[in-house]
Amino acid sequence: MKLLTKQQRTQMIKNHEQQDGTKKFDCVVKLFNPIGMGTWYLSELDPKTNIAYGLCVLHEAEYGYVSLDELSNTDVGMGLGIERDIMWPSGLSLQECMTIQMRRDGC
Repeated sequence: MKLLTKQQRTQMIKNHEQQDGTKKFDCVVKLFNPIGMGTWYLSELDPKTNIAYGLCVLHEAEYGYVSLDELSNTDVGMGLGIERDIMWPSGLSLQECMTIQMRRDGC
């Protein structure tokens, strides 16, 4: 499965190009490890480096950057890789994603 659809990639690049330092864009895509830890709620993408920005959840939830090249080449086991959540609703802010994640983690 491709990590991003063409439409998602276009929107994330647009968000990156329009950034004004506030990082207040909505989550465009949710990626996850289907058999373990790792969830990424991403809003921006630098097309030159293929580095995305968003809420990255490994041991703790934090805002930061992640390489889509690295994620796309990650083998999580059992022949699986990082996947895109095709049921994820669009239009949620990264802060709302943080709230959802904290509820899931029992915070």
